[in-house]
Amino acid sequence: MKKRIAFILLLAFTCTLIPGQSNVRNQSVTFIKKESEKRVEVLIDGKLFTSYCWPDNVYKPILYPVFTAKGTEITRGFPLKPRAGERNDHIHQVGIWLNYGNVNGYDFWGNGSTGKKSENGGEVKHLRIDEMKNGKGEGVLIASSSWLDPAGKELLAEKTEYHFMAKGSVYFVDRITTLTATGNIVSMKDTKEGMFGIRVARQLELPSKEALILLDTDGKPAKEKVVTNEGVTGNYRSSEGITGEAVWSTRAKWMNLYGSIGDEKVSLVVCDHPKNQSYPTYWHARGYGLFAANPLGWSDFTKGKEVLDFSIPAGQSVTFRYRVIISSGIHLTDNEINAYADDFNSKY
Repeated sequence: MKKRIAFILLLAFTCTLIPGQSNVRNQSVTFIKKESEKRVEVLIDGKLFTSYCWPDNVYKPILYPVFTAKGTEITRGFPLKPRAGERNDHIHQVGIWLNYGNVNGYDFWGNGSTGKKSENGGEVKHLRIDEMKNGKGEGVLIASSSWLDPAGKELLAEKTEYHFMAKGSVYFVDRITTLTATGNIVSMKDTKEGMFGIRVARQLELPSKEALILLDTDGKPAKEKVVTNEGVTGNYRSSEGITGEAVWSTRAKWMNLYGSIGDEKVSLVVCDHPKNQSYPTYWHARGYGLFAANPLGWSDFTKGKEVLDFSIPAGQSVTFRYRVIISSGIHLTDNEINAYADDFNSKY
């Protein structure tokens, strides 16, 4: 009898610790490749979750748009599909991406910030889809890209695995990216402009007293600045308990951006990985909707007290691992996020 009670208690604890993983059927993850449109759609039970795409005017592969299990978009529409009420700043921040602002002196992060290719801008060029594997509960997409300097010379070869998963109303993306220096040594000196970034919907920004130019109903910039926080509900909370805009430049194992879009509660979490450089990472997380993990920008984040000046020796590789968690209908607790982070840490 005691063993039976202990088993029931253990089962209840497990269900509480990792929400959505018990008594939830495995949802199918499938891919639809649309080469002519330069994208691969990622479907969960036949419903669009996101697309892996490589638009010519974005200068890097991205996941865009990204939806919750309910079908609510959590990424900003501008500049690809502008929506009324959005900011129109930082045109180069689109969807979910990985690049960096100083690679052998070239700016991959800010390329396209003026609406066209930057003179000193590097491009992460999509080369091919290496594998697409549909699955119950998890689907895997593997892609190859090339980090090119402005003259078109390859600096880094990239191989990225995307693992797309669904556990009830909680969706996951695990991104495992390996960068190889194919020529000479590749320098990635300290800058805050990096590295694994997401630009979120207006509703997930943090409320602000700043006067803004927002897009009108035609997707064009309004003529006058306004101060408005209508529908703006976001807040950050780090694994270390720091909240709000104070999370910028701090280190943490994970960061939770939570809020509501309409009546839907949403948590958007990014997890660092113990095998990553600089774990726990610094966070380039801003109130205006940029949500980024940056393991390499030590000097900016410490006001010059510490310097990293990371580099990849010729012929050598480095791997970066990140998990994105998107919950629909609930705000995830610290314990729930820790359980998902532990699962991520043990998986790779």
